[in-house]
Amino acid sequence: MEKNNKKTIHAWCMYDWANSVYSLTIATAVFPEYFLAVTSNVATGNKVNFLGYTITNSVLYSYALSVVFLLAALFSPLLSSIADYTGKKKLFMRGFCYLGSISCALLFFFTRETLPIGVCCFVLAGLGFSGSIVFYNSFLPEIATEDMTDKVSAKGFAYGYIGSVILLILNILMLLQPTLFGMEKGSDLPARISFLTVGLWWFGFGQYSFHYLPSQTIAKLKTSSDNLLLIGFRELTKVIAELHWQTLLKRFLLGFFFYNMGVQTVMYMATIFGKDQLHLETASLIIVILIIQIIAVAGAQVFAKVSAKYGNIKALCGLVFIWIGVCISAYFVANATQFYILAVLVGFVMGGVQSLSRSTYAKLIPEDTNDHASYFSFYDVMDKVSTFAGTLSFGFIAQMSGGMRNSTLALSVFFAISLLFLFRIPSKNIYAIRKE
Repeated sequence: MEKNNKKTIHAWCMYDWANSVYSLTIATAVFPEYFLAVTSNVATGNKVNFLGYTITNSVLYSYALSVVFLLAALFSPLLSSIADYTGKKKLFMRGFCYLGSISCALLFFFTRETLPIGVCCFVLAGLGFSGSIVFYNSFLPEIATEDMTDKVSAKGFAYGYIGSVILLILNILMLLQPTLFGMEKGSDLPARISFLTVGLWWFGFGQYSFHYLPSQTIAKLKTSSDNLLLIGFRELTKVIAELHWQTLLKRFLLGFFFYNMGVQTVMYMATIFGKDQLHLETASLIIVILIIQIIAVAGAQVFAKVSAKYGNIKALCGLVFIWIGVCISAYFVANATQFYILAVLVGFVMGGVQSLSRSTYAKLIPEDTNDHASYFSFYDVMDKVSTFAGTLSFGFIAQMSGGMRNSTLALSVFFAISLLFLFRIPSKNIYAIRKE
């Protein structure tokens, strides 16, 4: 496969444009608010009956997210190894894209009366997003040379941030001014239509990527005794075993695990923090989300240049130090203005840390391997497990201490622990020191 081909790279980046609308509209901005609203009423408050069990709506939402992370962690090593052995990464990427986008579109039918179906579609949409990302990321080291990896990764995130913001702005206009679109105020129809637009956007723009990305990548040799249903977990075990001698990769993954606990928790809990601690209105919180997304575009680009000058590890360490400051500052935030200022900073470092994490990992994968999907499957498992651990600890500390502010201090500790591992990775060119 020809590397650094402009058309291929553009097609790869366009998938970020296509699927990032899920993470913004469904996972962050609109669906969480809609879920809480549609599962609450005067008679039962925030209690719902789900499959014969009475449960708090926020707890049900949390459990649904946990199921998404669990399924993604279980399925990705299985399917990614099959993709490695067959060389058909795009086929699996396309399948998960269709699963996620169609499930998002079906959320249009989610009401209180269709709660089980709605929760099921939400879980499948999350699984489709997580699953397709594994194969999408695994294309990176195959389409770009090491000197272009940071730039291409940042470009992909920039496409994603811009695309998701464009669609969210259109959906916000529909939510705030439904009469302009022939809908009544107070109706849940604008929110449900926004879920439909996410599905159509994701499905539609994904076709461009699937048209230009290579259908067949480098395949591994398979013996007659190989069972594809078991290869996935065997390959995952193999990656874990290989970490024993890949010292730099092992240190990076440990550092990634701890700082990702903080990054993902902030992403999922920022709006909840603003609503619970500062009592911000929904419209204000959506503005915060837009700020984060727009600033993240600049952050991804700036830190791609920083890494080019000072190296990936120094850039990541700088980002982690800023994250520590963000978490400590959140403890003292007292009003909306301070929260908005902090949101700008979060957006700046959010784009940088996500982009550099992906590109740094791609650089640290052994040069002579054909297991790109398996390695990125392991990366995805680490991402999902650390997200689960971060959100769980955030909620537990908040419950035990009586407030979310103490949880933000705990997040700063996770970031600090990650530095202990990142500091042990030489800051010079990663490829030059990978085999040391």
